Amino acid sequence: MRGLLFMTSKGSSPSHSSTQSPARTPVSTPHHRTFSASIQEEDLLYAEQIIRRWDLDSPFYTKLDSLFTGDRRGARQFVKSVKNLQSAMHFFVSESASSEKLIHAQKLMQVAMKRLEKEFYQILSANRDVLDSESVSNRSSRARLSVSNSDSDEDDRISTSGTSVSDVERSMVSETVMADLKSIADCMISSGYGKECVRVYTILRKSIVDETMYNLGVEKYSLNQINKMDWETMEPKIKTWLYAEKIAVKSLFSGERILCDYVFSSSEKIRESCFSEICKERAVTLFEFPELVAKSKKSMERMFRSLDMYTAILEHWPEIEMIFSFKSTTAVCKQAVASYVKLGDAVRAMLTDFESTMQKETLKTAVNGGGIHPLTRYVMNYLVFLSDYSEAVSDILADGPLQVHSPLPESYFSNTTSDESSSSSISGRFAWLVLVLLCKIDAGAELFKDVAQSYLFLVNNLNYVVSKVSNSNLRLLIGEDWVVKHEQKVKQYAGNYERMAWNKVMSSLPENPTVEDLSIEAARDCFRRFNLEFNEAYRKQSTWIISDRKLRDEIKISLSRKISPAYRTLYERYRGYFQGVDSVVRYAPDDLGNYLSDLFHGAGASGSTHSSSSANSLSRGR
Repeated sequence: MRGLLFMTSKGSSPSHSSTQSPARTPVSTPHHRTFSASIQEEDLLYAEQIIRRWDLDSPFYTKLDSLFTGDRRGARQFVKSVKNLQSAMHFFVSESASSEKLIHAQKLMQVAMKRLEKEFYQILSANRDVLDSESVSNRSSRARLSVSNSDSDEDDRISTSGTSVSDVERSMVSETVMADLKSIADCMISSGYGKECVRVYTILRKSIVDETMYNLGVEKYSLNQINKMDWETMEPKIKTWLYAEKIAVKSLFSGERILCDYVFSSSEKIRESCFSEICKERAVTLFEFPELVAKSKKSMERMFRSLDMYTAILEHWPEIEMIFSFKSTTAVCKQAVASYVKLGDAVRAMLTDFESTMQKETLKTAVNGGGIHPLTRYVMNYLVFLSDYSEAVSDILADGPLQVHSPLPESYFSNTTSDESSSSSISGRFAWLVLVLLCKIDAGAELFKDVAQSYLFLVNNLNYVVSKVSNSNLRLLIGEDWVVKHEQKVKQYAGNYERMAWNKVMSSLPENPTVEDLSIEAARDCFRRFNLEFNEAYRKQSTWIISDRKLRDEIKISLSRKISPAYRTLYERYRGYFQGVDSVVRYAPDDLGNYLSDLFHGAGASGSTHSSSSANSLSRGR
């Protein structure tokens, strides 16, 4: 029709002008219509036909009717008619700001916008399951994949995505829904109805964010509430926060930003205000919690959960910064940074307290059986856990290194490769704390009246320290040289123990029984002294303990090799001389092995009740 009008107008113009005199040419009749006017009026009629068909106030409208279903042909016609209506309105305004056609077009536009607002609401409400953060993120990934494989067909792109069929189908539905929302948003914004569109979007999406954060267990607390919580109450809340923070940053907030940026891509101002309204408040509440925990009372038990939160913010900071890059959402980044800094301060304070308490601690009571002191267990387990956070601790110490109150021996850092000084590096910090513990262990050995038992105490505790260092990140921090050196020291202490505890037993036997000939009386005297010394050594050490199974077996084998061969030779050569009731041969060679195998398991409790007070005082929070 438009082509026909164009041809008729163009064809009749010359003949019409040739019959007019020059004086009459500029004069037009009241019913004359220009080509542009005809086109715009026709667009208005066409738009009215389409828009009225979807009028919400029409008696023919039903709630089941929807523009955005099937192949979307009706939706495309509707959006096109709105664009044509916009064009007609601009033309009518230029002709007359109060023309009836302009008023009619404005009313028609209101009908169209009311319809699109309804469609926008329905799509958002009915498709929550495919507008979740995971689906939106998948859609974003597929979009990037599509760009990188623009020469491949859709099937090729799907096959390389590495997702299951159901995931692909879900992602494709998400793409369609997002495209529908964007089409409506673009149309409403360009028509001057962006405010209405944004209102619907923010109400629905904010409710989803609020609901998700509630389900994740994110709550708003005051410092007073946090201070009143005991650790049994607070720790589960920190665990909840750690899980919620990961989901919120990686999925929820990220998905909302992607969706918002896509739907309102036509207006940076609108997508910023929308995203800020939906996520800002909840995000600030989320990142406020760690700061409150950091400001609350300090205790050793809170160290590792504080480091967990510190690490979580550190690891996710690039995403946090990217997601909340709008000027209106800088409060979220500022709150995350504030929590990060306060957590670092709290950890530094707790490390200072830990070191100070260790240096002040004294071992007052000997451990039963010469076993591992509770302080040794507590400190080493604490340091092992702390070493798992070595990067975070290093970062914290770099901002404000702790002061070492005594210089460390140069030998402690012979393996250090860091350019930093030993006293300020993370390796130096851990080495210092281990050295403080070893000094406490040395002092604890002096509490034993029996020298042999004091060496056994040193063997047990130093071996425990070395084992913990060897099987954790402490090995990387303190160094291989340290481990080798102190393994040798354990062997040295073990040799000292054997000599002090079993020297009398071993000296009661002939030095070379295979060559040396003993008189009957000398042999009798040898058996008597062996019986006496072995019995005494066994009785004394029956309650002693070696905690490490491997070390226990090694010492038993060592003792057996030093005692059994000489005794077996003596037994086999002189047993026949001492028969009957008055026999001085009390032990068969195999009996010695059985007696030795019974040793070093301890009796009753492995540690003194009093000695555990040292660890308790160390773990007591301020």
